[in-house]
Amino acid sequence: MREIVISTETNNDLSEEYLVKNGVLVIPHYYNVGETMYGEEGNRLTIKEFYDEMRAGKSVGTAASNPAVILERFEEVAKQGKDIIHISFSSGLSGGYQNIVNGANEIMEEYPDCKIIVIDTLSASLGEGLMIHLALQRVAEGKSVDEIADEIRSLVPHICIQFTVDDLEYLYRGGRLSKTSAVLGTVINLKPVLHVDDEGKLVALAKIRGRKKSIAAMLDNMENKLGSFKDKQIVIGIMHGDCEEDALLMKSMIEERFGYKDFFIEPIGPSIGAHSGPGTLGLVFLGDER
Repeated sequence: MREIVISTETNNDLSEEYLVKNGVLVIPHYYNVGETMYGEEGNRLTIKEFYDEMRAGKSVGTAASNPAVILERFEEVAKQGKDIIHISFSSGLSGGYQNIVNGANEIMEEYPDCKIIVIDTLSASLGEGLMIHLALQRVAEGKSVDEIADEIRSLVPHICIQFTVDDLEYLYRGGRLSKTSAVLGTVINLKPVLHVDDEGKLVALAKIRGRKKSIAAMLDNMENKLGSFKDKQIVIGIMHGDCEEDALLMKSMIEERFGYKDFFIEPIGPSIGAHSGPGTLGLVFLGDER
């Protein structure tokens, strides 16, 4: 059986250490701070530097994966006689998914023995991370490329991602909120809870006043959605926009309320953080429906 490589993009928000240790192929998405573009290995800001630049009022933006880089990375694997399962950022949030599909098709034409399966996670951040983690487990168990891809696809409708933001200004800048709504929401201390829906798009779940209440609302939503997956969690994902204390508070609340012990707690990278801002707090788990 051919060796299998798991690949993804930089916005999966798993730690660099985890990705390197497990041999995950990572294709960069890009981001700019002011006039400077970042994204390639060796040309990235630390999480702290990135969010400090945002706090200082620097303009930030993002760009999808580069088709030439996708071809180069996939071809390296194909030449080694290996197959690829690519766990992709949501097609509902970025055009990068189509870039990956196009690149995969081109490489498979050139290397007919190479199978590249691209999975649209309709997800982001540690939502992708959970699927990567499971895929790596299945590779280690000796499952075939098709068996692994089928299992990952079956989980896509059950990846529940929700989060709350600390500053509505960044949702306004990203076109997710009107200026009037952002100003009024800030005045009344609105901390909306949002989630990624069945189409992989970002939508509002609830309008909550106050940070602690927004965290409690996310846990209430979690309890309502767990259903038949209550005892089938891979790992609980908590992601944060440079607010680790809040992430650890959420972890302790989940442990106390649900008894879960396995967590990934990771900062939200620039590809997503550029649109959600510092202070964002997110939660990922498996549930009956998104």
